[in-house]
Amino acid sequence: MPRPLINRLFSIIGNPLAQSYSKTYWNEKFAERKMTDCLYEARELKSIQDFIPYLDSKPNLRGLSVTIPFKEVIIPLLDEVDPVAQEIGAVNLVKIEKREGGRILKGFNTDWVGFTESLKPLLKPCHKKALLLGTGGASKAVIYSLNKLGIEVTQVSRSKPGTIRYEDIDEKVMSEHLLVINATPVGSFPAVNKCPDVPYQCFTPEHIAFDLIYNPIRTLFLQQAELKGATIKNGWEMFTGQAAEAWRILI
Repeated sequence: MPRPLINRLFSIIGNPLAQSYSKTYWNEKFAERKMTDCLYEARELKSIQDFIPYLDSKPNLRGLSVTIPFKEVIIPLLDEVDPVAQEIGAVNLVKIEKREGGRILKGFNTDWVGFTESLKPLLKPCHKKALLLGTGGASKAVIYSLNKLGIEVTQVSRSKPGTIRYEDIDEKVMSEHLLVINATPVGSFPAVNKCPDVPYQCFTPEHIAFDLIYNPIRTLFLQQAELKGATIKNGWEMFTGQAAEAWRILI
C-alpha cells in the first residue's frame, strides 16, 4: 500500500528537544482523526540563523511550535505578530500561509493560555504574589498571565536587572510569595537530578509550586516542595492547553 502524501507538515524547533513530547502528541492527534496527509516532526536548530534555510527546505510546512532558546529571537524574522504575542514579547507558535507564490509567517503565543487554564483552579485568595524563577521566553508568557489574574510578580535570575537574585530568597521572601513558579529548564530531562536553588525548607501547605517542565512529571523542584506540604503541579496541562490553542490556530 503506498504511503499517504504529506500535504501538511508541522514541526517544533528548539535546542535541545529531547524533553519535548510535541511530536508524539501531534502525530497521535493526526492518527486519531485519520488525517493521513499531516505529519509533525521535530527539528533541532543550532541557531536561529538556521530557521529560514529550514523553511526553504520544507515547502509543505504549514506551522511550527517554537521552544527554548528561540521564542524571542524569532520575532524579527516574522512577517506578522499577533498583538498578544507582541505584548508578551515571545512567540511559541508560527503559522505559515501561502500567498502569491510566497509565504507569510505569523507569530502567536499560546503558552499563556495553557498556563492560565492550568493555574486558575489552584488559586486561593492568599495567592497574591508570585516568585517567578527564570527570565526567558516562557517566563514572559507567565508574567502576562499573572498580570491578567491580578497577581504581583517578583522575578528571579542570576544577574538580570529588575530581578532579585536566588541568594536573596529567604524565609521572608518565601512567606510573602505563596506561589513559586519554575520557568527555567533546570530539572528537565535528561538532567532530572537538578533543581533551582531556592530554600525548599521554607515551603508550606499554603504554597503552590508550579513547574513548567512536564518531563519528568515530578521534577526535583516539585518533589522537595511537596515534602513541605505545598500543592504542586507540573507543566503537562499547560502543554496540552497551549497545544489545543495551537491546533485551533493552525488546523
